[in-house]
Amino acid sequence: MTTGAPTPTSPARPRRSRLRGFLPLAVAAWLVLEIWLLTVVAGEAGGLTVFLLLVAGLVLGSVVVKRAGRRAFQALNEALQRGGTPERGGGNGLMMLGGLLIMLPGLISDAVGLLLLIPPVQKVVSRYAERTFDRKLREAGAGSFGDAFQQARMHRPDGKVVQGEVIRERPGDEPEEPRPPLTR
Repeated sequence: MTTGAPTPTSPARPRRSRLRGFLPLAVAAWLVLEIWLLTVVAGEAGGLTVFLLLVAGLVLGSVVVKRAGRRAFQALNEALQRGGTPERGGGNGLMMLGGLLIMLPGLISDAVGLLLLIPPVQKVVSRYAERTFDRKLREAGAGSFGDAFQQARMHRPDGKVVQGEVIRERPGDEPEEPRPPLTR
């Protein structure tokens, strides 16, 4: 039996990115590989050697993160004293990331962290990251996120103001019943 009311159509679900789909699988595979490699090295060189490698990675990583943090803070202080903004680049962020990867227990993360400490590798990675970031910003376009939500105030007949967000699922949705006026 139909009542004459239109059947609601479900809005199309946004497409999930590949990275979001494969990231948990990649992290799980990386963890399994790290554990397997640690057990292989422990079987060949001994458990004490692996333990010393992990402690050395923790100490070296903390020294690298501390040094990169000091460099970044000094660059910020110098820029503020000049009255400008800090220079782009410098590799402090990648040095911190390398130090954090060295601090993580595992030999693969240590190797990747040590690679990020090499200046030519830092330049290549930073150029790639900048290009990717710029491309993603251009693809997003102006106002693409701002159109998703609209801030509004609803003035009730009794004089109270209720602040909230208006979420429009489909363009052209019209309210089915009269509502209080919306103002910005």
